[in-house]
Amino acid sequence: QAQLVESGGGLVQAGASLRLSCAASGRTFTFSMHTMGWFRQAPGKERDFVGHINWGGGSTVYADSVKGRFTISRDNAKNMVYLQMNSLKPEDTAVYYCAASPNYYNKAARTYEFDYWGQGTHVTVSS
Repeated sequence: QAQLVESGGGLVQAGASLRLSCAASGRTFTFSMHTMGWFRQAPGKERDFVGHINWGGGSTVYADSVKGRFTISRDNAKNMVYLQMNSLKPEDTAVYYCAASPNYYNKAARTYEFDYWGQGTHVTVSS
């Protein structure tokens, strides 16, 4: 079992930056052996893939909508994963979730492929 807790959300203006954090814990959960994903869900919409960082070498994959603006990183020593969001746009407004999967993905991962989820953190970008 794993517990994931996101933090860092808030209200910002368009063009600003935010860094989201996700802390992972669990007695039998090996963070370094899990791919960590970020997803987001806007009001009335489905949960969408934002990006993920694989276990091992930490390769990343991003959704086209955030490529070049968002960066995912991880600190295996601290069991933390981060989502650095730059040049935020109003359409980035959503609840952001981190998730964990034991698999390795060379392309965008799907929500159903992740076993553990956080409770989400709200990001609102005003125009």
